[in-house]
Amino acid sequence: MSAAPKITALRGGDVSLAAAADAFLATPRTANPNTHRAYASAIDRVIDRLGRDRPLAEVADAEIGTALAELWGASAPATWNRNRAAVTSWLAWCQTKKHWAAPSVPADAERRKETADETRAVARTTIHRLLARRDIPLRERALWRMLYETAARAAEILALNVEDLDLEHRRASVRSKGGAVEWVYWDRGAAHLLPRLLRLPDGSARTHGPLFLSERRPVPARRPGPGDICPHTGRARLGYDRARVLLEKYAGLDLHQLRHSAATHLGEAEIPLRLIMGKTRHKNPRTAMRYVKPGAEAIAKVTEVLALRRRTH
Repeated sequence: MSAAPKITALRGGDVSLAAAADAFLATPRTANPNTHRAYASAIDRVIDRLGRDRPLAEVADAEIGTALAELWGASAPATWNRNRAAVTSWLAWCQTKKHWAAPSVPADAERRKETADETRAVARTTIHRLLARRDIPLRERALWRMLYETAARAAEILALNVEDLDLEHRRASVRSKGGAVEWVYWDRGAAHLLPRLLRLPDGSARTHGPLFLSERRPVPARRPGPGDICPHTGRARLGYDRARVLLEKYAGLDLHQLRHSAATHLGEAEIPLRLIMGKTRHKNPRTAMRYVKPGAEAIAKVTEVLALRRRTH
């Protein structure tokens, strides 16, 4: 039996993994807060696993692949691809822009095929039952209502600060995927929950900082930037991965399904496509049409038209 091939780590340079990550996250390509948060989350988890103070040049390609597999190997293809892409961009930047000796994402940690799921929209009754449950914490109910009623992207809603809210007009300003500042609107359900979410133990209300907060204060080693810390409680902003895990735990759904379902339900209500695009803020009608396909309930209802009518005599 031949010996397994020896994997030699790259040599040269003394920049640490943490310093390399900080340098990359300070570049214009991560200037959008949503992009910065997503990239930072993936990269931080990888370097925590490898050792934040380790020299970048001493990390082997295989170690990057192992870290990715341990963190997201069992996740859905979209989650794997999103986090893999963040780490790939970081390492490529280190190599091409800074000319540091750095590892690469190995070939066997390849991008996974994302299968189109025609059942991603959830029935309206299922959504309403979920949002009406009393055994779910206030924070989760408020987040899910916001996602459904605004039809916004999860990253946009999780990035909201209290000062972004216009509670009187039931709207908030978000920074969209392309970097533009746009409005999202919610309805009575979220309007009822938001004041309760903002209330502090002494009866006053939060006025600044992240809208959705983590359960506890961050440890010093993983303390986020000042913009992601609540000045009233010291707790950090709720992260995408934690929000995803909680929705999976309580309902077996992923965060994007709430946005997808909202668009589908608007289409089933025969709302014109241009208004649905205004709600979801899609620029391309072809992209929006992926979200407004009729759901299972609507197709089942239409099928009744094909049924043979019974004789009445």
